[in-house]
Amino acid sequence: MHDFARRTAGFTAVLAAAGLVAVGCGDDDDTDTGATTTALLTTIMSPTTTAATTTAATTTQDTDQRTPGAAGEETRIATPGGDITVSGDIYDKYVQSGGPTGLLGLPLQAEEQGPDEGEYQDFAGGTIYEARDAEPYVVWGEIRKAWEENGGANGKLGYPISDEKDIPGGKQSDFTGGTITWVDGTITVTPKS
Repeated sequence: MHDFARRTAGFTAVLAAAGLVAVGCGDDDDTDTGATTTALLTTIMSPTTTAATTTAATTTQDTDQRTPGAAGEETRIATPGGDITVSGDIYDKYVQSGGPTGLLGLPLQAEEQGPDEGEYQDFAGGTIYEARDAEPYVVWGEIRKAWEENGGANGKLGYPISDEKDIPGGKQSDFTGGTITWVDGTITVTPKS
């Protein structure tokens, strides 16, 4: 019983710290941070689940709305800047990546249209990109920075076709037009011939 109490207290402390960091990083000039913090922590710590889905991501949502017949799921997530919807294949990838408590963190904006009828959505820790009729993939860190410097989805590398993966000494992401590797702190962009 005591182990359960310690685990619960530790989990609650982590969630509270994450909420405080998220609120402290906001751009709003609201001087009533106590109310904002309380609202965010209440949202983060209030479980909301449906019969259709029970995942870690759904326990951190303020609402869990479904669109019948739509591809994938959809939810609105409370952020310091207001509620932001994550939906469809991007939502599914977001949940697979850990949702709001994963490495991607909270969404920064709503889904946007990319080139050639693709889609993307920015999160605190990276971006999920999806080319038309393709799977969504996460691009983040130094690889994302190099990809964007090379035109992103509009550039010669095009959309991602893999998530970042481990390679000897670093990481690699594959794109329709080539690869980007990060090995021992050095970025290498290799376009396809």
